[in-house]
Amino acid sequence: MRHEIYTIGYQQAVQPELISLLKQNGVELLADVRARAQSRKPGFSKSNLAASLQEEGIAYRHFRTLGTPPEGRAAARAGDRETLRRVYAGQLELPEALAAMAELRALAMEERTCLLCYCRDASKCHRHLLVEAIFEDFGVTDLVPGLAG
Repeated sequence: MRHEIYTIGYQQAVQPELISLLKQNGVELLADVRARAQSRKPGFSKSNLAASLQEEGIAYRHFRTLGTPPEGRAAARAGDRETLRRVYAGQLELPEALAAMAELRALAMEERTCLLCYCRDASKCHRHLLVEAIFEDFGVTDLVPGLAG
């Protein structure tokens, strides 16, 4: 059986829509891979999001060390994919990131898991780099809130 990993960005979403999309796809665990799990967007800060997910039967875990360092976030905003790739590759070499990657992969082998970050387009985000690093043998589905499905 081939495992599947999902990714989602909340950039143009509202929380109920995002949770509905997760439920439609049978997601059991939302893995927050932001370095900072706060958001100016209502409903997407860690405690509020975790509580709302729990009400819907979806587990929440924050993997801070799998987030992008500030230099990488700036590169992503500027569309500088090479700098993002270089900075994030360095982040993933840290011992705490290696441990988090092993834990996340083990969880994803057992539960239908979705990686969460801000960026709507996974190809411009560190989510796709994380998928390349630890989920190369998984099927990948990028969920995009707001698109008719």
